[in-house]
Amino acid sequence: MKTIKLFLTLAVVHFIGLSAMAQQKILLSKGTVHVGNGKVINQGLIGIQGDKIILVDNALTYNLDRASWDTIIDLKGLDIYPGFIAPNSKLGLTEIDAVRATRDFNEVGTYNPHVRALIAFNAESEISETARTNGVFYTQATPQGGIVSGTSSIMHLNGWNWEDAAIKKDDGIHMNWPSTVVGGGWWAEPAPKKANDKYSSRLKEIRAFFEAALAYSSSKELYDPRFEAMREIFTGEKRLYIHADEMRALLDIIDFQRDLKIKYPVIVGGYDAHMVADQLKSEEIPIILKGGHTLPSNEDDPTDLPYRLPSMLQNAGVLFCIQNSGRMETMNTRNIPFLAGTAMSYGLTEEQAISSITLNTAKIMGVDKIIGSIAEGKSATLFVNKGTPLDMRTNNLIFGMINGEFIDLSNVQTKLYDKYQKKYEDQN
Repeated sequence: MKTIKLFLTLAVVHFIGLSAMAQQKILLSKGTVHVGNGKVINQGLIGIQGDKIILVDNALTYNLDRASWDTIIDLKGLDIYPGFIAPNSKLGLTEIDAVRATRDFNEVGTYNPHVRALIAFNAESEISETARTNGVFYTQATPQGGIVSGTSSIMHLNGWNWEDAAIKKDDGIHMNWPSTVVGGGWWAEPAPKKANDKYSSRLKEIRAFFEAALAYSSSKELYDPRFEAMREIFTGEKRLYIHADEMRALLDIIDFQRDLKIKYPVIVGGYDAHMVADQLKSEEIPIILKGGHTLPSNEDDPTDLPYRLPSMLQNAGVLFCIQNSGRMETMNTRNIPFLAGTAMSYGLTEEQAISSITLNTAKIMGVDKIIGSIAEGKSATLFVNKGTPLDMRTNNLIFGMINGEFIDLSNVQTKLYDKYQKKYEDQN
């Protein structure tokens, strides 16, 4: 049995080897454990064996048998968090937005439920390394484009290939709900927003497609790859992620999912969700909310509305998590913790903010039994931080684990920093 102080941890990992460490019984001792479900253990014990957490307890009350652990890491004065999750993300599906050959998230066609994002997932992405540096250890690889974009999958960011990285394959189908308005926006000023004349016809087209898929789901006589992919959204084995923002669209979605017997609908975006929060709560429809580093969508909205939306949904009792879709979203995946930090500044408690990028996300995607919090039986995916990871001024990861394996937290940017720091230090 070895007792290791923090300053020796990385050296031990280097000399013993990552795979060897993963087979040991490791105890993380006396750190402040942010469980992910709102609870905090001030002097916590986390036991890890293989890829699973086998113990979560309080060091002050637990009768510790030190001889039963191969490695004990003293983390007193540091904080431990579950790995953060990036939902609705192109991370791993694109590397350089300006280079078409590296973009693999948008297929030709309007209705593509059978397109699977996971087989395009790039486990060697250098952008994934930058996300890991900030504690983002999971992503929902999500297709885009068309009306029904395809099927997403939940991946961890330490795999050899997409098969190795998959946490849940084909977790849900993504569709883009038609906008109820057209025009407006800073690029179109002074043209105001107006009603979308094509909205009703687009909605009829979508209903017809889903009604055909529902009819197909009760038949085994025919084979259609598109409808075959959709069969499980009616049985509840897949989520239906509906991308929409406007209030009228959200109300229509509530009727849509009820009429077509969609078991687990999820709204992605949900800018106006606070206006229909009671209806969403009643129907148990969760929201994957766009993070608040953005401008208001409407001219008469309060300037701080995007920042306050998480606390408004929290107070209304609507299950939500935070995502970062939009321009340059892939490289900005690393900023998801700071989106949660902004939400904390505008009404969420610290633990609610942590839940919004951990356990809430896992619940919404249906993987909360295996990831999303620090609990016995779940994946040993966590990180140790000096300072809070929700504030870029204090965020400082000491080490991280994915599936019980210590991971390299460096990336191309940190390597360049170290390289040129050494160069100019040598010159002096």
